[in-house]
Amino acid sequence: MQTRVCRLYGQDDLRIETENAPASAHDEVLIRVGAGGVCGSDMHYYFEGGIGQIRVREPIILGHEAAGTIVALGSDVTGFAIGQKVAINPSHPCGTCCYCKKNLQQHCLNMKFFGSAMPMPHIQGAFRDLVNVRQDQCFAISNQTDIGHAACAEPLAVCLHAVARAGDLSGKKVLITGAGPIGSLCAAAAKRAGASEIVVTDLQDFALNVAQQMGATRTINIANAADDLKAYEQDKGQFDVCLECSAAPAALRSAISVLRPQGILVQVGVAGEIPVPFNPLVAKEITITGTFRFHAEFADAVRLIDSGDINVTPIITQTYPIETAQEAFEVARDRSKSVKVQLSFAN
Repeated sequence: MQTRVCRLYGQDDLRIETENAPASAHDEVLIRVGAGGVCGSDMHYYFEGGIGQIRVREPIILGHEAAGTIVALGSDVTGFAIGQKVAINPSHPCGTCCYCKKNLQQHCLNMKFFGSAMPMPHIQGAFRDLVNVRQDQCFAISNQTDIGHAACAEPLAVCLHAVARAGDLSGKKVLITGAGPIGSLCAAAAKRAGASEIVVTDLQDFALNVAQQMGATRTINIANAADDLKAYEQDKGQFDVCLECSAAPAALRSAISVLRPQGILVQVGVAGEIPVPFNPLVAKEITITGTFRFHAEFADAVRLIDSGDINVTPIITQTYPIETAQEAFEVARDRSKSVKVQLSFAN
């Protein structure tokens, strides 16, 4: 069978090509992809040729946020049926390294993650009409669930893991810096976790409006109302937790300023080296913690989307056919008018 693929050859060199879909292995499911979300890492690869020290060194099919419909089953596949809709978990830990054995699969030493240029050869992604996926990376969804919604399971899983890193949020005041897809989904995850107040900051009203629909109790545009956030510095800080999703040095500084003593800062956003103001961090005994990908949270994300407990509709702001992938990438980096841009693979 022929399949279109969205393949990156290097910086600013994205091509839509056609090739034969490989045969399914005995434990694989062949999926006709319906929708795929453009992620920040995809954009870094396209616009910059890599992320920090990670560079695109050979042609790579992009994409790791995807969902679709099963069209064929490998000989050993059980529990799935042709015509079934599934969300695709892009994460494939080895299961045998020291971290997998400690239930830290997101730190697997032999991780195969869709659309990743980290290893060599690169791990090919899911921006294609047909993709073979191991059966344990497939999560069934109901026929009523929109394929585009299911493709948001991966970023939602990232946010569920980030919220878990913050501990119990019941009754807590939470600040989220950055209202992109991850920031908005963190707002939804924090709301579900019982946060009493969720303040989201950003530089764009468009993104802040989406964050409000996803669970923010208040939004602040730092570009024109920065003093509104300064009020939270009173009495050494008002927030219990900050989920820092922007990776902007200014956002990190302001987060430390408004966190209460012994507050928790979860660094979600990644963008190279960030200067950290250690004096106030130490003086206020703030805990700073990282968060990286997910594992068990992917199943939780699929369940929450499939049940409607978290409605991801507001974050999906544009959908483009695969033939116009370059245009989709251009719109995706314009944060004044987009949050989550998806590609559609409908023929």
